Amino acid sequence: MQHIVIVGGGAGGLELATQLGHKLGRKQKALITLIDATTTHLWKPLLHEVATGALDSGIDELDYRGHGRKHGFEFQLGRMSGLNCDDKEVILDAMLDEDGYDLLPERRIQYDTLVLAIGSVTNDFGTPGASEHCTFLDSREQAERFHRILLNEFLRSSNRKEPRPLEVAIVGAGATGVELSAELYNTAEVMSNFGLKNVSTDQLKVTLIEAGERILPALPPRLSSAATRELEILGVQVSTRTMITEVTDEGFITKDGTLIPAVLKVWAAGVKAPEFMRTLGLETNRANQLIVNSSLQTSNESIFALGDCCSVLQENGKAVPPRAQAAHQQANHLIKALYAHHVGKAMPAFVYRDKGSLVSLSHYSTVGSLMGNLSKGSMMIEGRLARIVYVSLYRLHQVALHGYWHTILLSLVGHINKVIRPRLKLH
Repeated sequence: MQHIVIVGGGAGGLELATQLGHKLGRKQKALITLIDATTTHLWKPLLHEVATGALDSGIDELDYRGHGRKHGFEFQLGRMSGLNCDDKEVILDAMLDEDGYDLLPERRIQYDTLVLAIGSVTNDFGTPGASEHCTFLDSREQAERFHRILLNEFLRSSNRKEPRPLEVAIVGAGATGVELSAELYNTAEVMSNFGLKNVSTDQLKVTLIEAGERILPALPPRLSSAATRELEILGVQVSTRTMITEVTDEGFITKDGTLIPAVLKVWAAGVKAPEFMRTLGLETNRANQLIVNSSLQTSNESIFALGDCCSVLQENGKAVPPRAQAAHQQANHLIKALYAHHVGKAMPAFVYRDKGSLVSLSHYSTVGSLMGNLSKGSMMIEGRLARIVYVSLYRLHQVALHGYWHTILLSLVGHINKVIRPRLKLH
């Protein structure tokens, strides 16, 4: 029986494992194995909400092992560290528990077909001090750590005799940076309602730093301007054309030597594939991404890749952008391509269709564009309609994992939780 191994349980990897489990795993036509370094899945675009407490990760996370049992694939806990292409083996590092004791030994997992869906990490571009002083939002653990630090800072503020603003600075005005900026003001607003003294939106000073000419460069200029206005109304200081050259304990130092003070420092500018991707013996680019052909096949015919860890060119010669919608489309493509590969038929070519981009400014507003693949341009939307569409993107991910009926129940549970639980995670 053919063994298909998928490394990475992000949006694309988990959707692919789930659908292949239905098509091949349940019917005993192939063994499907999903490998991930954590035991649970959380949709990465939600991490900024985990960081601010707007989302309780314990409610929305999904257990890989239980999901695999239900959907026809098996799960292996492990962190990939290498690859033996000759013997078709994925090398997994030894793992330790929270106390430093042995948990799992180094292992080698044999495969017939391998799909790498490892995702991306934040790229600090080697900026001095960034890795030591900044928080990155690449994982649930990092988001939860930021949340704990944020709550502690609010608690300190509430016990000061003379209040002073909590200074937060965020480098990178893409979707993550912009959404986090807005959610921070929502958090301060809710914390004030819960009775913490000296905690309010007036006592929060957020600076959003962008090296480019405007925020949200993936959106049309009009929507970028609209988002800028909304953020400035909240109180965010938007600093464009600002290059950061160093990060210290006091804050960010710009190219002209100005210090932007910050107690909490977040780096959300740029992404790259993990460094070890360069060591696998496969063709990569400067961002460590695997170069794949139109069928998402790497330089090794038995190895495929999807999502942020790979680079595939569109018909216009531009690389497919590292977005959740791209990973979703690539997972759907590989379901067909791997099935064709499995039965010895020609694999179809992947065609990316830009559905547009949406950015949520917490409950204050949502802006974005739809149908970005239209030759005559995209349709720009704002406000309540944009918010509905934004939420529906997550629901589509849930449909791919659970089906429509289960997703309807999850949506209902979410609405009930909004009534019976606090608006903010307070621990």
